[in-house]
Amino acid sequence: MVTSAAPSPRKRVVLLGATGSIGENTLRVLAAHRDKLELVGIAAHSKWEKLAAIARQFDVRHVGLFDDAAYSAARANLAAFPAGTHLVGGLSGLVELAQLPAADTVLVAVVGTTGLAPALAALAAGKDLALASKEILVLAGKFVVAAAKKSGAKILPVDSEHNAVFQCLEGHPHTGVRRIILTASGGAFRDWPAARLAHVTPADALHHPNWSMGPKITVDSATLANKGLELIEAQCLFGLRPEQCTAVLHPQSIVHAFVEFTDGAMLAQLCPPSMTFPIQHALLHPVRAPGVDSALDFTKLLSLEFRPIDESRFPLLRLARETMAAAGVAPAIFNAANEVAVAAFLASEIPFLAIPRVVEHVLATIPNFEPADLPSVLVADTESRRLARLKILDPQP
Repeated sequence: MVTSAAPSPRKRVVLLGATGSIGENTLRVLAAHRDKLELVGIAAHSKWEKLAAIARQFDVRHVGLFDDAAYSAARANLAAFPAGTHLVGGLSGLVELAQLPAADTVLVAVVGTTGLAPALAALAAGKDLALASKEILVLAGKFVVAAAKKSGAKILPVDSEHNAVFQCLEGHPHTGVRRIILTASGGAFRDWPAARLAHVTPADALHHPNWSMGPKITVDSATLANKGLELIEAQCLFGLRPEQCTAVLHPQSIVHAFVEFTDGAMLAQLCPPSMTFPIQHALLHPVRAPGVDSALDFTKLLSLEFRPIDESRFPLLRLARETMAAAGVAPAIFNAANEVAVAAFLASEIPFLAIPRVVEHVLATIPNFEPADLPSVLVADTESRRLARLKILDPQP
């Protein structure tokens, strides 16, 4: 007698950053694969009404809001959430959700360094970490990797480039890798004359040619700070040397990374520029399933272009590579100063071309050192933000 196999249990997911662009694409993946994935916890910064709608759509009872005012508003309108909702607030609330006993995987898509404590909490609790917030590894990579090794949990990269490298490396020993090459679209201004960059507005910077992303990462794509952060993250994530991590301009954003092996052979990962592809791969890994968005259509004309990156035009990429080589807290300093400078640019406090000047000033001002623990990294992060703010307020040399 033939008996049918019991259905495999669904992976239970906590999504931190549910109302952002990564969160929205994650929800599309979850909705398409309800037989394989179950959403058990969600959090957002402040959009409590949107979070309530998500909770109702997916019947989620564990909900968090980082912003105090939004948390208070949500508590006053608890009827907007499913009956029996457990609402938590602040950073401690995100940490609580990251350790939710019912969860298997925690997807951290929180902008900036806010996601660090929840990410470490998830790993300590033995949850697999689907990581979309690159700042976490840049700030505290060695501590995050150590936490994963200690608990046996997996770090599953969600960034399209790192997910691409992850896929290319599967089944291949890292000792056989010569280098990895991440691709960069070049952002909103890749084809602008250099002289025109002095007149860039925040509105100009937020029109990315290929991707739909949040404001901060869209500006980082235009400066290529984003690619610099990704190179630092890749070195940490895959245990590589700085000289093994490089990048190339690829305007179409179809090839997301190459891995070159010691024998000269290369593998590449290709898919359309939609975050649903890496998100689905990370959440369902190692299972493959039909995608949410259409695959590449090779019956239509398809052209792929690659060109070297001019670091004189993109000084933040040069600075990022220098911090990667310097190691210590230099990557954390780079990240913090850039975050403050980008926020100032978006608020029209500084011009676009001042972003790398602020970052370079802070890097030159704070002495680098090898951190013995996470608190010392956080001190460097705080001091970097303070000095960046001072430079913005007083831009004179």
